Amino acid sequence: MSAVPSFPAATADNLVAKATTSNLNFYYGNFQALKGINLTVYDGKVTALIGPSGCGKSTLLRAFNRMHDLYPGNRYEGEMRLYPDDIDLLSPEVDPIEVRMRIGMVFQKPNPFPKSIFENVAYGLRVRGERNKTVLQDKVELALKGAALWNEVKNRLDELAVNLSGGQQQRLCIARALATDPEIVLFDEPTSALDPIATASIEELIDELKNRVTILIVTHSMQQAARVSDFTAYMYLGELVEFGKTDEIFVKPKKKATEDYITGRFG
Repeated sequence: MSAVPSFPAATADNLVAKATTSNLNFYYGNFQALKGINLTVYDGKVTALIGPSGCGKSTLLRAFNRMHDLYPGNRYEGEMRLYPDDIDLLSPEVDPIEVRMRIGMVFQKPNPFPKSIFENVAYGLRVRGERNKTVLQDKVELALKGAALWNEVKNRLDELAVNLSGGQQQRLCIARALATDPEIVLFDEPTSALDPIATASIEELIDELKNRVTILIVTHSMQQAARVSDFTAYMYLGELVEFGKTDEIFVKPKKKATEDYITGRFG
């Protein structure tokens, strides 16, 4: 099986793969949550994972940075390759902590650490062993600017992060993910706990960030997927039903199951 699954509608644009899954299966104990997933995540693009609750979206997302390793009884089969290095992220020789530096994650609800704004952003750098004060300051400033938060917090970096508003906390978590210069950032329903104004702010930020990093986002909102993503993957019962350019998936899906879900006739 090819390491880079072929999707003719996408490859016509000479897109470059940043990551791929090949025949990926995942098990929570005896329960198989992912079934033979073949997916290409394209470099510098936003890929949305959509589908009903329990279809495997978040499970697939968390596989990319080995989050499942934190819990006993979970296991993978198949390959997940990261390019241009062409390394298998699931290889036992690959350090999961280093994977999480290269592939950052932003969760559904803002989860700032009980530390200062500065220390939240610097956390991953310190884990990596960075001790140089100037380097830390420069990286924290750059990450906060990248998350469109610098101007709001530059004079209060020593304040506790929990004092920020919900939308600011989520942008802080994005800054924390950006601080280690990741190649991919994973977003797991990043706006589900936010109001419409904060949601619009995060969506604008995602559009800007794809110029710097590759983005994979899980969302329950098809409107959001249509707004922010270049590619969309529809999942159902642990399987990848259809994958393609977002415009094509939403306007003219190839599979009836995809059309039924998008038009609200699902179930």
